[in-house]
Formats: sequence, structure tokens, C-alpha cells
Amino acid sequence: MPLTPAHNPPTFVTVLIRGLLAGLVAGLLAGGFGYLVGEPRIDAAIAIEEAATHTGPVADDHHAEDLVGRDGQRFGLFLATGLFGTAMGGLLATAYVLLRRRFPAADDGRSALLLAGGALLGVVLVPFGKYPANPPAVGNPDTIDQRTVAYLALVVLGLVAVWAGTLGYRSVRADAPPWQRYGAALGGFALVAGVGYVVLPSFQEVPDDFPATLLWNFRLASLGTQVVLWVAVGLLFSALMSRRTGGGPRPGDRAGEPLSGQGTPARP
Repeated sequence: MPLTPAHNPPTFVTVLIRGLLAGLVAGLLAGGFGYLVGEPRIDAAIAIEEAATHTGPVADDHHAEDLVGRDGQRFGLFLATGLFGTAMGGLLATAYVLLRRRFPAADDGRSALLLAGGALLGVVLVPFGKYPANPPAVGNPDTIDQRTVAYLALVVLGLVAVWAGTLGYRSVRADAPPWQRYGAALGGFALVAGVGYVVLPSFQEVPDDFPATLLWNFRLASLGTQVVLWVAVGLLFSALMSRRTGGGPRPGDRAGEPLSGQGTPARP
């Protein structure tokens, strides 16, 4: 039985609440993954840093653990991923409402899942390709501002690349062979992402003596946490939106009003 009957479609606020709920649960799941997979790598990196403290100088910005204990940091991990997931779920729901009005589709669940997949690609995978996460004791404190700005710029370009791929896909006529549509999408995406990779600066700040295995295990754990978050929020939000009746109304743009479409009179 559908969550919302066709004659009483969900409001924007309802869609937003679904996104926030999906994001909160996904954030906690990502926190659990980070705790089980990422925390042992962080402990190992901190041990290397502490050992270096007794043999030579280390960067001043890598001593947060002196101010907050490891137990506090582990609790903070769940708090941070829960809040971040909730925020991302809210943004995903808002983007869904806005884009759904411009690009109507019959399957709300599939649309929500594709939107989450695009966010994963643009917000996580594109930046990771050039700026993968580094564990404690890695990174020059003098370049932290430049690294932050460059990373955020690549996040924006990643989303633009996803949008360019979408436009490329839609620019090819619907009756064209699938390879033409997917080729246009890939070309638009690769063009924007490639420009970002070339224009933005690179930072090679990993010490030569830092264990390569630990470095990449940490990076993969960090990436895995983000993948778990976005996959979970996409699946949960898609499931919530799929519980609407098929061919239901499109999301509206006013909080508290039904999403106009079938079953309700369309607003002018």
C-alpha cells in the first residue's frame, strides 16, 4: 500500500523530511563503517606520528588528539557522519524537487537513486581522483588553506561535470543508438573533469618513509565511508519516494503545498 495516496500527494516538506531521515540513517551507517574500517588506520598513523615526536619535529597541526581523546574522537565520528548525512539528505531532497519539476519522470524512486549516484560521482569520486584523503602526520600545515580551496573547487567542478554529462546525454535524440547517448554523456563529463584536474594544483606532501600500505588502506577506508553514505542515502531516499503511486505528481516548489501533477490540479 502506498505511503501517500494519489489524491493526496506529498508536500515539499514531506519530501524534505524523507531526505533528512534517509541522510541521518545513512550517516550513522557510514559512521559504523568508518569506525570498523577507518579507525584502526588512524590509530596506526597516530602511532607513527607519536614515534616521530621522539625522534624529530612534526607538524603542529597534527595534534588534535592531545586536545580530544581518542574515545571522544570516535564518538565525534558518529556525530559528524550523522550530521553530515542529514545535511546531504536535505540537499538531495531539495535538488530532487527542483530537478524533478524541470525533468519529469515516471519513476520517482529511480530518479532519486540516479540523483544520489550523480552526487556520489561529483562530490566524492571526482575529488578523490586528484585529492585523496591523507591520514594524520601527512600534509604540510603551510598549504592547508590552498588544499582546502582547491578541494572545494574540484567538488564544484565535479558537480558541473555531472551536469555536463547529463546535458550531453539529453542532447542526443532519444531514438539514437545507446552508445551515442552514453558517449555524449561521457564526453561532457570527461571534458569538465579533465579541465579541473589540469588547472587545479597538485600537492605531493606524503613523506617518503610513510608506509605505502597504510596510506592507501586509510584512503580506501575514507573513500569507502563516503561511498557507504551516498549509496545508503540513495537507496533509502529512493525507497521512500518509490512508495508513492506510479505516475504520481511532480514535486512542487512551495513548502506545505501538494506536489502538482496527477491527482491534483496543476498550478498555473
